[in-house]
Amino acid sequence: MKNTYLIFALLFTILFSCKKDDDSIVRNQNIPNAAFDTGNLINTSLPQFNNLLFPGNFITLNDNYGINGVVVYYAGGTNYTAFELSDPNHQLNSCSRLTMDGTIAVCDCDDGNTYAVPGNGLPQNGTTGQFSLVPYPVEVNGNIIRVFNN
Repeated sequence: MKNTYLIFALLFTILFSCKKDDDSIVRNQNIPNAAFDTGNLINTSLPQFNNLLFPGNFITLNDNYGINGVVVYYAGGTNYTAFELSDPNHQLNSCSRLTMDGTIAVCDCDDGNTYAVPGNGLPQNGTTGQFSLVPYPVEVNGNIIRVFNN
C-alpha cells in the first residue's frame, strides 16, 4: 500500500510539473494569420493541376489563398507541402510578395531573399532574417489536395 502512494505521488508530481514553455517559441510578427480553405479546388485529374502528379512540380494559387498566394509542391508519394508566398523576413509591403524561379521562392525587395520550397521553405545562403517560409497544412484525399489554414 505504501508503494502505491509513493507511485501515485511521483506520477502526480511529474504530470503537474510539466508545462509548455511558450517563451522559447519565436513567433513571426511579419506574417499575420490568414484563414482560408481550398476545399475541392485542387483536383489532380484536372489539366491545370495534373502536374502535381509528378514529383518536383508545383503550382501557385493567387492571393485569394493565404496573404500573397500559396505555392503547393509535390515531393513524391503522398508528400505535398504548401507555403505562404510572402517573405517571412519582411513586413508586408509591395515588394515582399514572393515569385517562383523554378522551385526557389524569390523576394522582390532589394535584399534578394530566397527560399527553397523543396527544402521545407528554408532560407538560402545570403537571405537576411531568421524565418523560413510559413507552412500551411495539406490534406490529400484521392485526387483532391486540400490546403487550408483555419
